[in-house]
Amino acid sequence: LPGLHVLAIAFALEVSVGKTNTVTALNNSNVLLPCTFTTCIGFQDLVFKWYFNTTELIYHGKIKAKTTEPTLIWHNPRVEFVGSTTKKENNISIVLNSVEFSDAGKYTCHVKNPREKNAQHNATIFLTVVHKMVETDNTVTLIIVGVVGGLIGLLILFMLIKRVVLFIIKKTQDGK
Repeated sequence: LPGLHVLAIAFALEVSVGKTNTVTALNNSNVLLPCTFTTCIGFQDLVFKWYFNTTELIYHGKIKAKTTEPTLIWHNPRVEFVGSTTKKENNISIVLNSVEFSDAGKYTCHVKNPREKNAQHNATIFLTVVHKMVETDNTVTLIIVGVVGGLIGLLILFMLIKRVVLFIIKKTQDGK
């Protein structure tokens, strides 16, 4: 039955890192790695883990039920949990403190829900660490500034010419 299959998908566990899966952080800054999950039938004793480059565990938490906040099982000392699960969205985001260039790479948010026959799902974020934030292409801004500046310059020039012309006209009239 094709209808039944759709129903099974509707109950499935979903994990998301939001609209974009790339994050850029400034060296030595703190960076938020977002992650939320949804499940239609709810959860119980749900386990979530964060991995760095697929294998290195950096955060391990457990959530008893919808009414409780996650409990920490283990974490890397530089990783801080900033999410909340008692509010509407099941937020299991973390903050990575004082990032270094060696922290650049792939971060995976993994969720396992025993209530959904141990359904598992994950989502990935790619972190880039830079030594200074570079403005995104600002040619358009420069063009606008240039055009506006040019217009103001033309206006000033026009007013100066007008003054000079009026001055000459006045002088000629005085001379008569």
